[in-house]
Amino acid sequence: MPSVPGKVFLVGAGPGDPELLTTKAVRLLQSAGVVLHDSLVSTEVLALVSPSAERIDVGKRRGIRLLSQDDINSLLVAAAANHQVVVRLKGGDPLLFGRAAEEIQALRAARIEFEVVPGISAAFAAAAAAGVSLTDRRLASHVLVTTYSRSPEARILPFIGLTSETTVIVYMPGVDYSGVASWLLESGMLADTPCLVISKASQRDQAMCATTLARLAARAPLPSPALLIVGRVASQVEVSTSSFSWFLDATLQAAEGNAIS
Repeated sequence: MPSVPGKVFLVGAGPGDPELLTTKAVRLLQSAGVVLHDSLVSTEVLALVSPSAERIDVGKRRGIRLLSQDDINSLLVAAAANHQVVVRLKGGDPLLFGRAAEEIQALRAARIEFEVVPGISAAFAAAAAAGVSLTDRRLASHVLVTTYSRSPEARILPFIGLTSETTVIVYMPGVDYSGVASWLLESGMLADTPCLVISKASQRDQAMCATTLARLAARAPLPSPALLIVGRVASQVEVSTSSFSWFLDATLQAAEGNAIS
């Protein structure tokens, strides 16, 4: 056992493609004594973990969290007492919808040194794969990043700043898009707003559905992890079979070329 507590690294695993990891993230995965990872971290990224490291899956299974956040916090503190390098591996970036704040608070309370290693968030990987600029100056002036809550207390998106020039990124849109579609419409977005559902961005089996907000509810869900890009910038996507499996509304195919309007 180390004479002093080890250091915990909150590492972004990115969207799934191991080539999108930072060099620092790769180095830490190869030197860690223990890695606590989410269930959606890709197998290709997990393959970079040192064979001698202990691997602990602390993620969800079919929406059910096997360990509470308090359990995970306790595991991190205990791991730091037994290992010099502890990696908490999170999909995307650790500071975006990853409960990093609670883990940081627990580490501070235990006086354990920590460091955050950023990762590429799925929103940016999805936009890059689709060839869509989230802030195309001709169509969008700002971006709103959010997650869809299915609780009865879920609030609509703020009307202030939510305009036709807003690109809305919705993480975890769910397995039934009717809920998130209604939520966005009630928040003031127009029914004909273009939408892109992008599944497993950057991975070999990535897939995309191009539609409108009015038609979104009728679409079959794509495999998790998926996210939703809503806004006029989504109209700039072009149909390509080179990198995506496509699920298209025939009525959205433009008469000329392959553009989606």
